Amino acid sequence: MIFSRRTATREPPEGAVGVGPAAAPLVTDGPLVSLRNLERFYEAGGTRTYVLRNITFDIALGDFVSIMGPSGAGKSTLLNVLGMLDSGWSGEYTLAGQQVHRLPHKARIALGRRHIGFVFQQYHLLDELTVAENLEVPLSYRDVPKAERQALVADALDRFGIVGKKDLYPRQLSGGQQQLVGIARAVIARPAVILADEPTGNLHSSQGREIMAMFRDLNAKGTTIVQVTHSEENAAVGKRIVQLRDGWMT
Repeated sequence: MIFSRRTATREPPEGAVGVGPAAAPLVTDGPLVSLRNLERFYEAGGTRTYVLRNITFDIALGDFVSIMGPSGAGKSTLLNVLGMLDSGWSGEYTLAGQQVHRLPHKARIALGRRHIGFVFQQYHLLDELTVAENLEVPLSYRDVPKAERQALVADALDRFGIVGKKDLYPRQLSGGQQQLVGIARAVIARPAVILADEPTGNLHSSQGREIMAMFRDLNAKGTTIVQVTHSEENAAVGKRIVQLRDGWMT
């Protein structure tokens, strides 16, 4: 079991993972996310290699989208663009009415930190911080008071069954344990949008099903979720599937 018996048998208390202080709500008259003619390429020796080609689609507020396709299709690159982690693209990207393509780099980063929780395929935990300190990072971006941060971290550790790991550093954890910490970090501040890159790739099947059940619950409560996955089972939890191949939507 990932989650403690306390949270598995009833609604988690105020302040538990996914029920803590939410980011400022995203309000929009149109789609939450709108991409138009988005492209990403890398250039070497005068040759351009395109990773994304003419990506045009919308994501509604409260949607749950699964991005699928073979390895090298551009799935993770697209997720990085959505998460403000890649700025080397062209085209138009609008988030809740804000034209991301017109924002300077620092403003994009601030927008992402305020509204987006990201589950990385390679975890990206901060090596010099303990598990508990890693969980506290997104709360510090939102200026949550220290006492409240500590309470939310304690609830997250309990809910994800990693209380005994709270003082360990990422290098002392297994891949699956790092994955759980990464997911807990992404959802602890209750962001309006969760972007997840293969969120269950390093988990046992039972743990993976629990994480997907949690995502389904968060989505039912209004969180917009975009996941990259190779799993048909995980994709079926979402509301619709976007297929990528060789950088193109198919």
